Amino acid sequence: MRYLNSLFFVAAIVACVSSGSAFAAGRPGSGPSPYVDCGVGASLFPDTHWAAVTSNITWDLGSTALTSATSSPETCNAKKVKAAMFIRDTYPNVIEETASGQGEHLVAMLQLFSCSKDAHPAIIQSVRGKLAPQVALDSYASMTHLEKAAQYYEAVNSSVENDFASSCSA
Repeated sequence: MRYLNSLFFVAAIVACVSSGSAFAAGRPGSGPSPYVDCGVGASLFPDTHWAAVTSNITWDLGSTALTSATSSPETCNAKKVKAAMFIRDTYPNVIEETASGQGEHLVAMLQLFSCSKDAHPAIIQSVRGKLAPQVALDSYASMTHLEKAAQYYEAVNSSVENDFASSCSA
């Protein structure tokens, strides 16, 4: 019986990997491929589609990837996932460097968003402008680390997507 379960699992992965190429190709405007562009697989294997599909299926039968593709397709970008994780992990550094306007963590973060080096100062200034009113609120001090990092990510992502889309390719 254990052999049959293992065989079924391997067959399911092979079927999904085989169909992953259809997901990956997509039609223009069809949105992200749940198994290739979303979930844990996209984060771990952004350039290896078969590995992304296999990881998503193995992790939770693809339910996280499918949910994120359906409810928030804009999050299905491996570069953005890496940037968000970087911000979460280095938040004290990036917020301090944002306040000063320069620093190695800011450079690394903007590289994760694939922003041109020439645009870095203007992007940092834009992020500072978006964060200043939020950081000044009394409620900021009581926010958790994750809430602060999420707020910071939203400010950076908004700047990158809305104000500097031509300078960044995240």
